[in-house]
Amino acid sequence: MYRVLIADNHPIYRVGLKAIIDAQPNFKVMAEVSDATDAYVKVAEGGIDVVVMAMTMPPGECGISATQRIHEDYPDVKVLINTAHDEHHYIDDSLHYGAAGYVLKNSPESEFIDALTTVVKNRIFVDQNIVLTPADFKRIDSAQADEQLYYYNALSSREREVLPLMVLSWSNKEIASRLFITTKTVEAHKANIMRKLDYPSHAKLVKYAVKNGIVNF
Repeated sequence: MYRVLIADNHPIYRVGLKAIIDAQPNFKVMAEVSDATDAYVKVAEGGIDVVVMAMTMPPGECGISATQRIHEDYPDVKVLINTAHDEHHYIDDSLHYGAAGYVLKNSPESEFIDALTTVVKNRIFVDQNIVLTPADFKRIDSAQADEQLYYYNALSSREREVLPLMVLSWSNKEIASRLFITTKTVEAHKANIMRKLDYPSHAKLVKYAVKNGIVNF
């Protein structure tokens, strides 16, 4: 039985996805979350084999950022991006940072089921309505995307959790409560983030996070 986590900020859409997934043999939805950071936290708790991840779940961390963190820390967990975005830079970045598949929300149910059953077989799935070009494959397989987020990649997994909440102006107490850590630990993470990214002001940090698609508003 493959245990599935749905990460999407639209409750009605989650209801439909759950019905489709639970109707498939050997698949069961174990949990639902409405933002990318909670998706990572739920995976960290264990008991998840596949994450069906929306691309954007504002306000907060974007799906690609959470996908990268899940892939790095829990490589056995498959992430299937499920989104309305068909722009190639989103597709390329998703696959580059560890997504096992990419399926569009406007595709038929059969396409989603095909995507779900493909990724658990350790095969990459790309929606049939998307045609990848040689340039796409070059970007997916190269270090080009990594270069754009060079400093971000230097952050620890926990620091990547704190960053979106910093950008959203959460207080130290709120971040500590959300991530189950102390306020002193939050302060230490914040200091490390500012040092590693070399952004001394909150405004510049926000601009960096938005420009690089780390946070959705």
